[in-house]
Amino acid sequence: MTGTESPTLRAAVPPTGAAGAEESWAPPVWVPTRALGRTVLLTGLLLVLGVALGRVDLVLLAAPFAIGAAVGLRRMPRSAPELTISAEEEHIVEGGEVEAGLTVANPDVINYDLVVVRTRTSPWLKLEDADRPHAITVAPDGWTAVDLSGRATRWGRQSVGPAAARVAACGGLLACRPVVIPAKGVRVYPETEPFAATEAMPAAAGLVGNHRSRRPGEGGELAGVRPFAPGDRLRRIDWRVSLRTRDLHVASTLSDRDAEVLLLLDVLGEAGESGGVKGKASVLDTTVRAAAAIAEHYLQRGDRVSLAEYGGSARRLRGATGRRQYLTVLEWLLDVRAERGDRAPAEHVFAAHNVSSDALVVVLTPLVDPRAADMLAGLVQSGRFTVAVDTLPEGAAPPQRGPWTPLATRLWRMERENVLGRLREHGVPVVEWAGAGSLDLVLRDVSRLASAPRGR
Repeated sequence: MTGTESPTLRAAVPPTGAAGAEESWAPPVWVPTRALGRTVLLTGLLLVLGVALGRVDLVLLAAPFAIGAAVGLRRMPRSAPELTISAEEEHIVEGGEVEAGLTVANPDVINYDLVVVRTRTSPWLKLEDADRPHAITVAPDGWTAVDLSGRATRWGRQSVGPAAARVAACGGLLACRPVVIPAKGVRVYPETEPFAATEAMPAAAGLVGNHRSRRPGEGGELAGVRPFAPGDRLRRIDWRVSLRTRDLHVASTLSDRDAEVLLLLDVLGEAGESGGVKGKASVLDTTVRAAAAIAEHYLQRGDRVSLAEYGGSARRLRGATGRRQYLTVLEWLLDVRAERGDRAPAEHVFAAHNVSSDALVVVLTPLVDPRAADMLAGLVQSGRFTVAVDTLPEGAAPPQRGPWTPLATRLWRMERENVLGRLREHGVPVVEWAGAGSLDLVLRDVSRLASAPRGR
């Protein structure tokens, strides 16, 4: 079915008459080859000439061709060959090994003299000999496999296929119509760069966790000493202060709670050229790998992590904790795509009432589109703890389109630096992604601002 055709519905009751015969007709699976046509033509021509000219030698010359065709066609195939694509479905990471293959099965009782199989693959799957046809033979009621092993060089939903096979049997006198099967998907997860943040979260408002909150409760961080009150535990009594003041005093602590992290991915555009896991990184490469690393870090600490796209689609992943959420995050990141066209982002999705007031919002953005800068300023003005991670690759520049391109690039870079300066003036910390420790300095500043007393 082509792209212009529309699917037709089969009638519930089988049709009758000529229409029914036309509906049930299907082209034969096996068709004569040109070799069979030449054999029949040559045999018939020699027989006609032998009879017409009365020459026995011409008839004897045609006999081997006729006998060979009859012997070759004494047992004819009835079924089409079966072609399948096998691909490893385990947890494949960028740069990891990929095991794939093509299998041709012969359900008939005759031998397949020649089978030519070929497949297409995604450009980011470097499979050995996948770009050329493979010629094999398949025994009766057997199968033969073609191994295609290689490496996955970039994250995303890659594919092996579609694949096609053409089979010749009966000494090359019959050929099967091409058997084509759809592609099989291969999920390649992003490589998580080493990342660790040692600074405390600016806000922690869950029930339990590893981060010090600003609320009193059971924890390990000393908040001060206060007079004993009903309900206080005896093990909290500070005997040194109690003996000095002759009144019971207890040590109060700050509760340890989990935090919520929202990773906001700017997908308004793409910049830079992707070279795979060992090559240059584009904006999307840096964004996806950084998001995977940050999510892995905070999920291992027991925090809640949610993700969202800043773009026209406005995809969102609900916050959760644990190993299952990490696998869900990796699966969600496979579908990250740059927006095409001028579709406006869904601003209402990122309104202040849709973002928790205690969440740490990490915005991964190249700051190429001015709408991203406006979104950052709006989050900070609404009181959200926001950190911007610059994902623009070093040396990224538009393609050379004329003599004025270098000058235009310099002006664009100057304007972008002005945008970064204005964001910092509005209290938006911007830091370049550099793996481990990338967010420590800005988290320290944000935590300091969060703990400072606010004016009334």
